[in-house]
Amino acid sequence: MREKEAPVTTLATFDPLRKYLAEIRHFPSLTKEEEFQLAVRYKEKGDIEAAHRLVTSHLLLVVKIAMIYRQVHNNLQDLIQEGNIGLMEAIKRFDPYRGLRLSTYAAWWIRAYILKFILDNWKLVKVGTSNARRKLFYNLKKEKERLEAEGNGYGAKALAERLHVKEGDVIDLDRYLSNEDISLDAPLDGESNRTYADRLPSSDPPPDEMLAGEEFDKLFWEKIQSFSQAIGPRERHILEQRLLAETPVTLQEIGEKYGVTRETVRQTEKKLLNRLRSYLERELPEYVDVEFTPPSERPAS
Repeated sequence: MREKEAPVTTLATFDPLRKYLAEIRHFPSLTKEEEFQLAVRYKEKGDIEAAHRLVTSHLLLVVKIAMIYRQVHNNLQDLIQEGNIGLMEAIKRFDPYRGLRLSTYAAWWIRAYILKFILDNWKLVKVGTSNARRKLFYNLKKEKERLEAEGNGYGAKALAERLHVKEGDVIDLDRYLSNEDISLDAPLDGESNRTYADRLPSSDPPPDEMLAGEEFDKLFWEKIQSFSQAIGPRERHILEQRLLAETPVTLQEIGEKYGVTRETVRQTEKKLLNRLRSYLERELPEYVDVEFTPPSERPAS
């Protein structure tokens, strides 16, 4: 008589990501009023239990945001972990009296922590300048779509010229972004025709709109407008025609307009840039990577 074979077990049968998703999907979401009361308790009394409920009710939001970047970094769990740190930072800083939903505010922090982690661990981290990396990272897809709409195709050379980076960097990043990554399309245990991705919540406003930066962009340009009104005409001209312009005018052109030397304009621009950076750091602490580069320091096209 044959002995009964022991069941075969392998490490492959253990999926920590699936286990994590199965656990966090059981945490209840909060109504607007519940969220407000919990946030007030934490802000005014340091109530740890209230903070815990705020965190757990937004863990699925972190996963959904991390999913957007899963082809940029090959370990989704890393992104979720960084996003969770961003979520906790958001809860520490959240002011419930401003009338903003926590999901909207936290999305900025979650996204910022994930992006910072990706940039810090990016394969191309040593290629080119920091500004060139950021420009390529954030704008590659947008420039592809723009060139395609113009009927020009989106070859690496054209993209490199548009973004003022090396053609090889464009090719490397394009290949990197096209790598397949972990999927959450596996079915939920005991729930036919449903996947883990189906359990990821929508929020108000939708996360894809928040993450596209629409709310932040609106706030950002409001702050830029306020800054612009507080400076003189010459500085405003430099701000609009140099620092914020897609195709900046030259230092010489501004110098001729105001009857000053090219070097004077360059020094004015440098001081203005420092003021702008300080202003944005003070007014928009929620955003990590606001960065401007003087046109005079940008790589030539």
